[in-house]
Amino acid sequence: MTAHARQRLNDDFSNPVRLSLMGALQSVEEADFKSLKDALGISDSVLSRHLSALEEAGYVQIRKGYVGKRPRTWAKLSSGGKTAFAEHVQALKEITGIS
Repeated sequence: MTAHARQRLNDDFSNPVRLSLMGALQSVEEADFKSLKDALGISDSVLSRHLSALEEAGYVQIRKGYVGKRPRTWAKLSSGGKTAFAEHVQALKEITGIS
């Protein structure tokens, strides 16, 4: 008997903010902190907390630098993050019957 697709869902993406964050990052090469915050409609602290958790899990890479004299933070999916998110989305599609 084949395991149900729900068993392939990634618990790290069960939080709606993390799911949205992964979705936002999967369609771009890299995104700056402010753009992510605005796109997701969340506060700095919420975004920072979830980015840190995803970075710790190895799904997101964080780069810090400066634009002029102002500090900036950029995020992008790691190769493992791309794979894990694609597998999660595929499991969701199977569960919902969306092809």
